[in-house]
Amino acid sequence: MQSRKVIVVGAGNAALCAALAAREQGAEVLVLERAPEPLRGGNTAFTAGAMRVAYDGVEDLRRLMPDLTDEEIARTDFGAYPAESFLDDLARVTEYRTDPDLAALLVERSMPTLRWMAGKGVRFVPIYGRQAFQVGGRFTFWGGLTVEASGGGPGLVEALTKAAEREGVRIEYGARAMSLLHDSGGVHGVTVRQDGPTRDERADAVVLASGGFQANTEMRTKYLGPAWDLAKVRGTKFNTGDGIRMALEAGASPVGNWSGCHAVGWELNAPEFGDLSVGDNFQKHSYPWGIMVNANGRRFVDEGADFRNYTYAKYGRRILEQPGHFAWQVFDQQVSHLLRDEYRIRQVTKVTAPTLEELARKLDGVDADGFLTELAAYNAAVGTDVPFNPNVKDGRRTHGLAVDKTNWANRIEQGPFEAYAVTCGITFTFGGVRINTDAEVLDTDLSPIPGLYAAGELVGGIFYFNYPGGSGLTNGSVFGRIAGTGAGAHGA
Repeated sequence: MQSRKVIVVGAGNAALCAALAAREQGAEVLVLERAPEPLRGGNTAFTAGAMRVAYDGVEDLRRLMPDLTDEEIARTDFGAYPAESFLDDLARVTEYRTDPDLAALLVERSMPTLRWMAGKGVRFVPIYGRQAFQVGGRFTFWGGLTVEASGGGPGLVEALTKAAEREGVRIEYGARAMSLLHDSGGVHGVTVRQDGPTRDERADAVVLASGGFQANTEMRTKYLGPAWDLAKVRGTKFNTGDGIRMALEAGASPVGNWSGCHAVGWELNAPEFGDLSVGDNFQKHSYPWGIMVNANGRRFVDEGADFRNYTYAKYGRRILEQPGHFAWQVFDQQVSHLLRDEYRIRQVTKVTAPTLEELARKLDGVDADGFLTELAAYNAAVGTDVPFNPNVKDGRRTHGLAVDKTNWANRIEQGPFEAYAVTCGITFTFGGVRINTDAEVLDTDLSPIPGLYAAGELVGGIFYFNYPGGSGLTNGSVFGRIAGTGAGAHGA
């Protein structure tokens, strides 16, 4: 009896989880990766590898991370992040628009899926460097995010690729899927272009996991709106919406926040697309400890509205909306030791000065007088009755400003002062194709398209406006596994 064949389009986290799950069903699996091998892995290769997961305590984490030592546990408060907290965070930051069934599945399957990945050879470690501060000799994790893949995104791609190859998955590079082979009976394969010519690859089922349309300037401007053609692309240049287009041409239902995306503060002079040698270090995510000002010298967001995990994915849009599409992040010596490692890379637009007056003159493109006026008003509005604590939403705030800072507000007064120039970096788009809880793609009548599955960034309906940090990779893994399982069994 001939084995069933599954084609997976893409070779990032969601795609490789789908490939591994399809192999578990006994299917022959072909992965089509548009990028050449050195640039494989889609957006996954550009992430830091954080993965949001529900857990009830340190013992759950220890089962996921068996290398966790007794000494690490003794000096760390890992807390707990129960499923209801994860679901509440997902609902809250998406303004309660997230699909409730898909959201519940994402949360429910988060820990089992990561443990399944660990069984495939992915190693997970605590995110000490970015998600925990040491207070009183103990590290305390905050924001519901404690776990990352060892080696970050590149390490995750490497581990999943090795697992796929070990389990007999065939991966072809430089292979761009162009269209789906489909008829009234469903999807039967793809047309692929590789080294010039095109060919038809037939299969019993296809899993689309090739990312959003963030690297497609025309689609960004069409769906996200004016100025989005000017955004930098954080990740791969190959995520141009092919999978979404192919699915829609085959009758798939579009769903989700098509005018929304994950976008962050990003190095002003970063290249047009992501650079694997720098990875995600062009991001600048320590803004809660300082202030952000625009070309007029004015603050325009509450930098302390919430933990960075819950605001960074929407503040890129706010930066893009500012005059000139840029901002400066300003810090003093009270908090400079808290700045993440990405502020210390060579490829950074940074100015320093011993006084605020000198700093104001160095902020390229900024009205110096406007900045000094804004800063004086900000400093005067900071309440000092509450102690500063970066591990909790400390309530140390300003009062009476047009845009108050509601946590972690310190006066900017201890030089030398530092400032970093940022623009908008788009990570992935939120609009995509509609799936059910079996990761089957639904048509415009909301019926499953036989033989077509999807996972990852090209699925719509889960993230709206914003997302909880680390949930993107987890989303890809959970639904990639579900999609691969379904595709591998399709037609059996």
